Amino acid sequence: MSASLSRPPRVGVWLIGARGSVATTVVAGCAAVTAGLHPPTGLVTETPVFADSGLPTLSSLVFGGHDTTDCPLPKRAEQLAAGGVLPAGLPAAVEAELAAADREIRSGGPLPGDTRSDERLISEFASDLRDFVRRCGLARAVVVNVASTEPAVTGSALPPSSLYAAAALRAGCPYVNFTPSTGLHHPALVPVAEASGLPYAGRDGKTGQTLLRSVLGPMFAQRALAVRAWSGTNLLGGGDGAALADPAAAEAKNAGKERVLADTLGTTPEGRVHIDDVPVLGDWKTAWDHVAFDGFLGTRMILQTIWQGCDSALAAPLVLDLARLAARAHEAGLSGRLSELAFFFKDPVGDAPSALAEQHAQLERFARRLGGGGSVGDERAETGERERPGARRDHATRSGEETG
Repeated sequence: MSASLSRPPRVGVWLIGARGSVATTVVAGCAAVTAGLHPPTGLVTETPVFADSGLPTLSSLVFGGHDTTDCPLPKRAEQLAAGGVLPAGLPAAVEAELAAADREIRSGGPLPGDTRSDERLISEFASDLRDFVRRCGLARAVVVNVASTEPAVTGSALPPSSLYAAAALRAGCPYVNFTPSTGLHHPALVPVAEASGLPYAGRDGKTGQTLLRSVLGPMFAQRALAVRAWSGTNLLGGGDGAALADPAAAEAKNAGKERVLADTLGTTPEGRVHIDDVPVLGDWKTAWDHVAFDGFLGTRMILQTIWQGCDSALAAPLVLDLARLAARAHEAGLSGRLSELAFFFKDPVGDAPSALAEQHAQLERFARRLGGGGSVGDERAETGERERPGARRDHATRSGEETG
């Protein structure tokens, strides 16, 4: 068999916010792991449970995307290395892969003073996606939103995240919203997404403070300890810190954090999360939680946690995980909300548990079903999900469809 015949199908990963810190770390990290320069630390899909799930290989992923900035990915990677986000020397080692991805980035929008209508923007974004799939000879492409957080939507207008999401559906691409922005949650897009025959997942990647809350919340409930108050503070810089300085954007972000506590504790404790923009921190963040709880005989106690981490390094492997899982779900003929991927999100779509252990068990079952260890269509039907009738295995057969 020739090398061309044995090579696995190539799968596109189209990143919204393609020149941001997370996207740059995704591209550089995938190249580094593929080349054997670094181990796949943090990649859930590289653990043994996914070995037989039929996921696309990391080496088969092809990157592109939309962005409204013009800083080339190699230069952006050098900036991240200077800030300690990427290992020193890595940008030079994977410069060819960064440059290749940068050539596939197209101008996004709406830009300042943009007079294009929503319909025209959606049409142009979808055309960019179809062109990417065609030129690169891809079996399919997954769209992942990793752009900065938008303010919560007011009114009926489609925000940028929803324009990109609509374009993904129109181009026949599975969609993942790694941000708390509206995306497919807009009322005008909900029926379009449900009728599209495409799998989609989101929203708001669970990388730090909420990850910890999804473990500690069930612990308090299972030990019958009464949580009286749970307060938190986030200190972060970079683009996300600047975006979340907007109270409306911060409110959208915090909603998922607080929902996890309400779901896992069975009650809503006093206290809120505060987000402070500290530009000097760059891509690094500190999350502090203060939990006041009662023990036996009403004894009052306190738990405090501090999480210090690099947002891009925490998020990038999850983006790769989600792109691979969404692509495999599409290949397997799944459509609708991928509630099985709740493990990765603060505010997951569909009916899913909030406790991390339960979410991981659900993800493991999904991995087995993707690999043929169970009937994907039959088991998802129990939760209202569906398998696409006559599911198409080749993205190209869908690329001309107009879905909204």
